[in-house]
Amino acid sequence: MQVKLDNLAVARGGVTVLRGLDLVLHTGQALILRGPNGSGKTTLLRTLAGLQPAAAGSFDLAPDAVAYAAHADGLKPTLTVAENLRFWASIHGTPDIDPALDALDLATLQHRPAGQLSAGQKRRLGLARLLVTGRPVWLLDEPTVSLDAASVALFAGVVRRHLAGGGIAVIATHVDLGLPEAEVLDLAPYRARISVSNGFDEAFA
Repeated sequence: MQVKLDNLAVARGGVTVLRGLDLVLHTGQALILRGPNGSGKTTLLRTLAGLQPAAAGSFDLAPDAVAYAAHADGLKPTLTVAENLRFWASIHGTPDIDPALDALDLATLQHRPAGQLSAGQKRRLGLARLLVTGRPVWLLDEPTVSLDAASVALFAGVVRRHLAGGGIAVIATHVDLGLPEAEVLDLAPYRARISVSNGFDEAFA
């Protein structure tokens, strides 16, 4: 398994924001995306997730290999924690949600409706969905939003185990996740001069 970008350019609202991205990630590797707000981190992740086309160049990443976690937690508030996870597990053919509950410290909350969770608990439940997908490539957009320090450390452990098991992670974050082995990619050198691409507007993805 690998993620390969070949002279990739990505656009937001028809305007190219990043160009000339070349890199290869192999099994067990993590990449941290850095850059100020608006620098193209989310746009790059959405492109790799298959939610919008590349503006130029190419990338080698099968859509069915990807689990994408964006800013929204994607929860059904009337379903319990366990019911939310079972729903996603059934889609991906995962028979057991207990490892995901345990990994994000949700076992004691499994019978509580998601709508009654705190913001941090909702975030942990949203991230627990990654573990029931069985997919090797995680694309994570600011995954630690709403998490306290203990929960950030918990999630960092989840990422480390994913990598140790042969996974790959691409993470846009300003938070130190304690992953010293991760590569850091500063997007500033890849910022594009403003140019109109094919007119595709990601708002309609």
